[in-house]
Amino acid sequence: MHKTRWIALAVGMASALVLAGCGTPGAPQPPSLNLPEAVTDLSATRAGNQVSLTWTMPKRNTDKLLLKDNVAVRICRKEGSDKSCTVAGGDLQLAPASDGTFTDTLPAALAVGAPRPLSYFVELRNHKDRSAGLSNPAIVLAGEAPAPVTNLSAEVRKQGVALRWTAIADQPSTSIRLHRKLLTPPAAKAHAGLLAPQPEPLDQNLVVDSCAPKRDAGFCHALDKNVRFGQVYEYRAQRVARVKVDGTTLELAGEISAPIRVEAQDTFPPEAPTSLAAVATTGENGAAMAIDLSWQPVAESDLAGYAVYRSERVGERDAPWQRISPAEPLVPPDFHDAQVQPGHTYRYAVSSIDQGGHESARSAETEETVPNP
Repeated sequence: MHKTRWIALAVGMASALVLAGCGTPGAPQPPSLNLPEAVTDLSATRAGNQVSLTWTMPKRNTDKLLLKDNVAVRICRKEGSDKSCTVAGGDLQLAPASDGTFTDTLPAALAVGAPRPLSYFVELRNHKDRSAGLSNPAIVLAGEAPAPVTNLSAEVRKQGVALRWTAIADQPSTSIRLHRKLLTPPAAKAHAGLLAPQPEPLDQNLVVDSCAPKRDAGFCHALDKNVRFGQVYEYRAQRVARVKVDGTTLELAGEISAPIRVEAQDTFPPEAPTSLAAVATTGENGAAMAIDLSWQPVAESDLAGYAVYRSERVGERDAPWQRISPAEPLVPPDFHDAQVQPGHTYRYAVSSIDQGGHESARSAETEETVPNP
């Protein structure tokens, strides 16, 4: 009896081990189609008759498995409410997780006429030419683009970079987008400090309202005040029309102009000081007389200081002007002239000097007579 119970127990344990064995196959799984996930961040911009597309390739397929091989890409577009998607480009092979780009040249039929919506899509296909669907739509405007900007030119002024271009009378509703690129980015500093100026962005867009031809022989103008002297910039321009479609404002941009290069060198003197005043003073107990000068400070970021000039009136004539302040510019907006004589009349003028050594015109003159003791 005892032996029989041990045999039954051994058989039961063996059966349990067989049922729980890790080699037992589970339920059969369907084969993976290896379909790439659809693109979700497609964007499009049009300049002239060129449409530029950008997107990010997926990393995984619809089974959430990592893609290993390049993926076939097809580009198509739909005009308005068309159901069919016309192929605009294909045969691209892009790596998973890479940045996708494509430029489509619009056919003649889409580059003329009134503005109308044009939707682009990206479709990714597997090795069996199967797709998981179209990407999100990226919408631009078909139709005739605004005329390109011509005769773009630039001139460096004290207030900034003055730009001008040829105006077009029959396109007053368009705006001008100026693309500015900084060609001389400053080197990074390890310890810039809290008071260090913020670095300039490498690329900026400036929008200018359109203008009709006026006094300057049919030219429009803009002034870029946000430049920094000592830097080199590149400017390009394009006309942009804004059209409302189904409650949404879309842009129809013209061709981008050829670039112009501008070196923003500071060759301009600062403003001349104002409100110059001269007052004769007499020291106590027979101390020497003097003339004290003061003026309104010049508010310029690169100001180094001031220079003081004097001319003595002798009879009916004035002696030549002479600089009486030190060789180094004066920092405070005042000066004490102790080299004067009683009964003499002196004329004064002041100039301002910047860090580059550029000197302004002289201020309005003032004069003062030292009284006799």
